[in-house]
Parts: sequence; C-alpha cells; structure tokens
Amino acid sequence: MGQQEVYDFLCKHKGRWYTSREISAKLGVSIGSVTMSLKKLRKTNLIKYKNTGKRNTYEYKVT
Repeated sequence: MGQQEVYDFLCKHKGRWYTSREISAKLGVSIGSVTMSLKKLRKTNLIKYKNTGKRNTYEYKVT
C-alpha cells in the first residue's frame, strides 16, 4: 500500500472530499498507512486538503 493507491483512489472519485478514515475503509487498508501516504502527497501539491473543524480531521481531494 503506497501513495499511488491513495492518489489513484482520489483520482477515480474526483470532486468529492474524503477523510483518511473513509479512504482507509474503501481501500481496506490501515488508517496509519493511508495517513502517511496522504502526508507525503500533501507535500507534492497533487491533492487539496482542508480542516473539517473537528480535532485533527482533514478532508482530501485531487487538485
């Protein structure tokens, strides 16, 4: 499980915001690996993210 799988998932569902928990559940992988992949993708500016207002909860989508 790596960044490419998470990025591919977000590309397939363009235009919709997803939390890391939702991505983890849909891909059937641990939340830890999804979170690490999302952190790396955030640095590349390939994805957008926003705080949901809940403690340490972010939503992600493809730019």
